[in-house]
Amino acid sequence: MSIDGLFARTEEFPNPSAQARLNSLVGLDEIVDRLVVDAVALLDPSAMASWSMAVHGEVIPAVSAVLDRTPMFVFAGDVGVGKTEVAEVIGQAIATRAHVDVSLYPLSLSARGRGAVGEMTTLLTRAFERISSDFARARKQDGTATSLGVLLIDEADALAQSRELAQMHHEDRAGVNALLRGIDGLRVDRIPVLTILCTNRLDVLDPAVQRRAAAIQVFSRPSHEQRAALLLRLLAGTEISISDVESLAAATAEKAVWPYSYTYSDLRQRLVPEIILSAYRRGVAVDFSIAEEVISQTPPTRPFGSAA
Repeated sequence: MSIDGLFARTEEFPNPSAQARLNSLVGLDEIVDRLVVDAVALLDPSAMASWSMAVHGEVIPAVSAVLDRTPMFVFAGDVGVGKTEVAEVIGQAIATRAHVDVSLYPLSLSARGRGAVGEMTTLLTRAFERISSDFARARKQDGTATSLGVLLIDEADALAQSRELAQMHHEDRAGVNALLRGIDGLRVDRIPVLTILCTNRLDVLDPAVQRRAAAIQVFSRPSHEQRAALLLRLLAGTEISISDVESLAAATAEKAVWPYSYTYSDLRQRLVPEIILSAYRRGVAVDFSIAEEVISQTPPTRPFGSAA
């Protein structure tokens, strides 16, 4: 496998497509804004130094405690709640705030290898070496970053399961060790790269991975207000009114037949497209009655790991 094969695809920010995706993250604005501020602080020491000088008149000692943290976030939550989407486009928001170019490196699941002894360890090591090489000269002498990176590890539980599990294979334990060494190496060498781990199962991540995280963000299914805001945006221009949207948001909440609400992906990728297609098949305008009918026939995705 070539080293380039370790990454699913790279993406450069800022770019218009990523900005459009970022704008579509209705209901997640506050989470994204907070994570971006924290990411810039962790990756660019000059940002925190400037803040401390402005408000305290000096760089207070506590700033170093923040900068010593590992620039790593863990995004956890059910399938379809937006964690991977945020991880994939947060580089756009970071680039805009920090006024620097940001590169996304999504680690391919092929980095698990084929199970051969030492293969996963070797592949992970090579992946971190590649990223370190790409950003080795991304800092000026004063510590200011001239470019930033985001290493995305989706389905992180496949690489970072707890080594406390008795049934864990030796190769998997070695892989977790290699992952930790790589993450620690980025911090020690002050490589300006943010590592993001996404998982549906926070409880199975190795404790050492969780301890290193500067932030563990748990994503939940959208609230009534968030569902209403997303539906209002997606159904703009139809004959569905604001009061209709409120009713649809209520209809997508948990209920007796399914004790869990709709996820973001349920609404965006399943429900709304089916509403549009239903109206299209009939050759009529999209209205509340069609939307209500589709909801009754399109249940939400059950939570990950729950019984059918």
